[in-house]
Amino acid sequence: MRPAIHDATARQHSGEPLSVISQAGDRSNGLRCSDMAAEGEIAGLADRPTHELRLAWRKVYRREPPLGLSRDLVIRALANKLQERAYGGPSASMKRRLTTLAGEFEKGGLCLDPGVVLKTGARLVRQWRGHAHTVLVLDDGFEYEGQRYRSLTMIAARITGAHWSGPRFFGMTKRTSRSLSTAVGPGHE
Repeated sequence: MRPAIHDATARQHSGEPLSVISQAGDRSNGLRCSDMAAEGEIAGLADRPTHELRLAWRKVYRREPPLGLSRDLVIRALANKLQERAYGGPSASMKRRLTTLAGEFEKGGLCLDPGVVLKTGARLVRQWRGHAHTVLVLDDGFEYEGQRYRSLTMIAARITGAHWSGPRFFGMTKRTSRSLSTAVGPGHE
């Protein structure tokens, strides 16, 4: 039995599989890496044979790789997973935004314009009936007058007492412009 090798670079040059492709009894999904080890493992993915990459995929994702997925995409997906484990994945707000954009695309949206993307810590200020209302953008929502909210729409409803689009209320979206003929009606051109 060989002694365990913990350095990704040593494993890469020895021909031994990376920790992504670990022993079957290992319950860590095969991804045990510090920042430096992750970099070495990611760099070594391209040198691994395809069958080892497929084994790594099964271990990480707990299912078979999708049919027809190219070797390049398998490497990229595994590298992404290694980076997520080492450095952290996308925030909850980013995941929600990506889900929204994907839904718009699936509905047949012609343009995939992400619009305004708010950064954590930004402040939105809106004048309403002589009072300035300030909202703080958080990583997972918004804060208004010491309370946390999931959406700007909930805050806009609290301020106005009526249903408003939150992004529209805070000036983050453009009004759709209608042509003169549509606004006046047919037969009045």
